Amino acid sequence: MFKKAGILFATILICSITAVQGQQKQMSLSLDDCIVGAMKNNLNVAVEILNPEIADTRVWQASEKFIPALNFSYNKRETNTASYSFIDAADQVRTFYNEYNLSLYQAIPTGGAFNLSLNSYQNDTNRRFQTINPRFGSTLTFSFSQPLLKNFGFRISRREIIVAKYNRDIAENQFHSILLGTIFSVEQAYWNLVYSIEDLKVKKQSLKLAQDLLEDNQKRLDVGSIAPIDIYTAQAEVATREADILQAEALVKNSEDLLTTVINLPDSEGAGIEAVVPTDRPVYEKREISLEEALVTAMHNRPDLKALMIDIKSRELDVSYAKNQLLPELNLVASYWSPGISGNQIIYQDNNAFSGIIIGTIPGGASDALRDAFGFKYNNWSVGLTLSLPLETLFSRAEFARAKARREQALLRLKDQEKQIFLEIKTAVRAVQTDFKRIQAYAAARELAGKKMEAEVEKFKVGKSTNYLVLQYQRDEANARSTELKAIIDYNMSLANLDRALGVTLESKNIKLADFVPD
Repeated sequence: MFKKAGILFATILICSITAVQGQQKQMSLSLDDCIVGAMKNNLNVAVEILNPEIADTRVWQASEKFIPALNFSYNKRETNTASYSFIDAADQVRTFYNEYNLSLYQAIPTGGAFNLSLNSYQNDTNRRFQTINPRFGSTLTFSFSQPLLKNFGFRISRREIIVAKYNRDIAENQFHSILLGTIFSVEQAYWNLVYSIEDLKVKKQSLKLAQDLLEDNQKRLDVGSIAPIDIYTAQAEVATREADILQAEALVKNSEDLLTTVINLPDSEGAGIEAVVPTDRPVYEKREISLEEALVTAMHNRPDLKALMIDIKSRELDVSYAKNQLLPELNLVASYWSPGISGNQIIYQDNNAFSGIIIGTIPGGASDALRDAFGFKYNNWSVGLTLSLPLETLFSRAEFARAKARREQALLRLKDQEKQIFLEIKTAVRAVQTDFKRIQAYAAARELAGKKMEAEVEKFKVGKSTNYLVLQYQRDEANARSTELKAIIDYNMSLANLDRALGVTLESKNIKLADFVPD
């Protein structure tokens, strides 16, 4: 009666556990899904993706140098001073003055600049003996300046823009490197999760074999064909393999946590997820690649190498600029200006202003002065050279020496990085070749271990073997399967590491860098 009740209770418990497990929410993810998720959600990527955008704003800022600048100024002034002579004014000298100035400045890539300006004024005074009052004046001026030695040249004048573009390219390549590292981290986490799940299956199968053997021993014990002490070995092995399963289950959960952290699974998508189920399985197709081919590929694709090469260009530009700053200043300056003047012309009796007798006025306005200025009624021009020779160039020579030292540092960093890449490529290529051979060797070992286990089981059935040997061969066969699986996972991670070392991960995964770098 109690036995039947126990069986019924166990049946209900198993059904309940199965029902709960069936309600557990699982998320199936392919490797591509994880990579795309990491590209969109990984916090490190989110931080680094801003660097190219920040560098791009510096390019815009530097380019403002060649955007025309429009300036406007207005000045209004009234002066009152005491009159010390009745000839000047009766009581006090009062003057009203208004001035407008509009100018357009344009820097040019050769280092020079054009300037177009219009200056207009109005002067109204109570001084006596004025022939034009109020007086309006306008002057249209064209000016040009061009350095001929120091600060001359397209690269020198555009230095800030070129350096900003170099820095933007460096930021893009650094972001490229971050993507390569992130994708490799995703692949590592993904394949480790695959391994932990498959290894758990192996351990569960191993436990099933031990339990079957224990059940067989129990039957033999019941019929008295073996002594009670003979069953202890099988019981101990079952307990050990159950402990191994607990450890393997913990490893699965740890691997799931690591993968979801790397891809930064959003809370809305990860809510209620009990298990992550990888849908891809590791493959072990042989990949042929020579060391020479790998080195050539890396030299053309490694973003860190490209960044260092761009940095060398930037340092060379710094050297050119510092050398230019050692030259004396020799500037060509040319200008052309067209003045115009108008106002109310005062007519005195007998054309004698000293008489003080005004008999009439001829009106004139500001527009007349502007018309004369824009009509080029009065032509004026000047051309000149200015030479400035510094008595000491200590600081300039120090900056030149510093720029050359920085260029040498950049060259040495490039050589060192090339050596590191050479070592990294050799190691990666060797790992791919070795891991593929390991798969073949471990596959053969697993097959032999299975045959040995089957043979020992057959011997045990006819009484020619012991529990200990059967369990030992079971353990060996399970270890061989896990080792073969680990070799397959290692091979896939070696391929991923080789792609990262070659700098071709994005191409192999069909990912475009432009999709992540801000426009």
